[in-house]
Amino acid sequence: MTRKLFVTTALPYANAAFHIGHMMEYIQADIWVRFQRMQSEGNGLREVHFVGADDTHGTPIMIAAEKEGITPQEFVAKIAAGRAQYLDGFHIAFDNWYSTDSPENVELSQGIYRKLRDAGLIQTKTVDRFYDPVKGMFLADRNIKGECPKCHAKDQYGDNCEVCGAAYQPTELVNPFSVFTNATPILKPSEQYFFKLSDPRCFEFLRDWLNTPGRLQPEMVNKVSEWLGEAGEKLADWDISRDAPYFGIPIPDAPGKFFYVWLDAPVGYLASLKNYCEKQGMDFNALLNDPATEQIHFIGKDIVSFHLLFWPAMLKFADHPVIEKLKVNVHGHLTVNNEKMSKSRGTGISPLRYLNLGMNPEWLRYYIAFKLNFKVEDLDFTGDDFVARVNSDLIGKFVNIASRCAGFIAKKFDGKLASELSPSAQDWIKRALLSAEGKERQASIAHNFENREFGKALREIMEIADAANQYVDENKPWVLAKDAEKTAELHEVCTTALILFRQLAILLSPVLPGVAANVRKFLKDERMVWADTEVASGAVYKTMLGRTIGAYEHLMTRVDAKMIEDLFDAPAQQAAAAPAAAEAAAAATGIEELAPEIKIDDFAKIDLRVAKIVNCEHVEGSDKLLRLTLDVGEGRHRNVFSGIKAAYKPEDLIGKLTVMVANLAPRKMKFGISEGMVLAASAADEKANPGLYILNPWPGAEPGMRIG
Repeated sequence: MTRKLFVTTALPYANAAFHIGHMMEYIQADIWVRFQRMQSEGNGLREVHFVGADDTHGTPIMIAAEKEGITPQEFVAKIAAGRAQYLDGFHIAFDNWYSTDSPENVELSQGIYRKLRDAGLIQTKTVDRFYDPVKGMFLADRNIKGECPKCHAKDQYGDNCEVCGAAYQPTELVNPFSVFTNATPILKPSEQYFFKLSDPRCFEFLRDWLNTPGRLQPEMVNKVSEWLGEAGEKLADWDISRDAPYFGIPIPDAPGKFFYVWLDAPVGYLASLKNYCEKQGMDFNALLNDPATEQIHFIGKDIVSFHLLFWPAMLKFADHPVIEKLKVNVHGHLTVNNEKMSKSRGTGISPLRYLNLGMNPEWLRYYIAFKLNFKVEDLDFTGDDFVARVNSDLIGKFVNIASRCAGFIAKKFDGKLASELSPSAQDWIKRALLSAEGKERQASIAHNFENREFGKALREIMEIADAANQYVDENKPWVLAKDAEKTAELHEVCTTALILFRQLAILLSPVLPGVAANVRKFLKDERMVWADTEVASGAVYKTMLGRTIGAYEHLMTRVDAKMIEDLFDAPAQQAAAAPAAAEAAAAATGIEELAPEIKIDDFAKIDLRVAKIVNCEHVEGSDKLLRLTLDVGEGRHRNVFSGIKAAYKPEDLIGKLTVMVANLAPRKMKFGISEGMVLAASAADEKANPGLYILNPWPGAEPGMRIG
């Protein structure tokens, strides 16, 4: 029976570019997917669908879009447009990349909700919700921070703690504050919709589901079981609703109410698959209901409370077939020199900077894979270790085999490999590819790839590389080439070495797809399949003996240690070089560092003008914007929307002078056309230095005066 795999990863929130933690997770999943596909080639026993999406809903994105004067849809589209450079850059091959703000996700999320409601697992309650009195809106969980009520870690969000992993209600936070205004939120009553996770049916299901063998790692079973309690007494009902204004999916039959983003976000896995099926002409429902279909999900340990409690219970009682065939692979964080990544400490790694420095993406793929295992452990990136590992394994062991032997085949034998091998050469190949117990190493390596023991798989592959290099060292083709009577022996030695090199390339291809593609070109392979690594069947030799290969070209360069110095976030390097007093002052005031240097010609392109605020008024439907009518001395008035409502009352601004960017292209907004930008000052860290200050020229300045 064909095994059908539906593979997913955590959805990145669409308010920022990918960070290196995303890349670690996607690389891990991509390696596993590529390995599975190699098993299917030639026998058709595995069908793999690898899909992802942007998590696009929620207040943070709504606010970010408002700041830029664009719609949330336009904002997330801009973020999505930048995804490909990362995914393509690191050879991460999703079959489909989609969005949770999609018709499919609306349909599926609302359908799941209706089934939960019909099952008696939805109830409404009037509860006190946090409300920002400055901004004038109810706050979503991620718009509130405070001290974790469980472990007392500071600066934690209102839904779960990133330190201890505990889930809780935002009202349980100690010393909460709004992330928008730093104001202490107040409690206001609001009718909310709850998923009854405390229902005994949920406990019974989760207890059995979590303890299904092979579902997830034992340490995660133990951790989540603690959250359940002995009889489900620790399970609390889950607030799945949010009040308008909110960027999200409307709750059916509940005007002004929207699904909390954590309800519709995990449904986005299914929405992306449904969209993919439609594109491919596949039956989405038939695929999910096929007994051979499994969902394999890769997720970080910081968000397991949602993915191992709320998500499975939600799917189960919505009668979704995927829940019984869901396996969750939890991984740790990526640290740098055993510290959590932080720009301020100089331990942040930008994946885009990595690529822009010309660093080979497959160096990072290999290094991450070498460190990964089945356990939920943090993976540490150390510069010296990275350089040593890549240069030793990939250059010194793997690539070295081909570079030492391919030239002789080209020069001495017109690129043609030997048509037969002596028993001695065949014995060397078997010794390299078989374990001490006589078992084929490829089976052990396949087992480790299947079970995400990537480090074990790569260590065993490098043992094969060691054996191949030992063979070359002992037979010394560079010496044989000098003796005309040793031509046949030279031919056999180089052929044997390249046969082993091809085996290594096949085994490494899930990790190094780019190198594998170049090896295929060099060896003139139509494809590389896992079945070609079988020793007993003779597949190792069959396609290679007597073959004419192509010209060898360099497959990979060594890592230059200087690249590692340039890799870490530049702002962190600048901060580390600054005097201690200046660094302390910056931390205390929250003032951001200076932007990169520009030339006078760059500055001259910006036309700054003194403007008089002729009128100012609230914008109906907006919590942040004020509408300014400005006189810039050009014989007409300009209309400008500015996100300064939290700091100023309209009547306080009328008649005042300010500064605006006068040559900024007009921008169409939801509320009208904005014809410029008013300048205001604020700190990067609003908690350390709250406040927003509109620029106000000294008396005597006149509308239209240019600043420069």
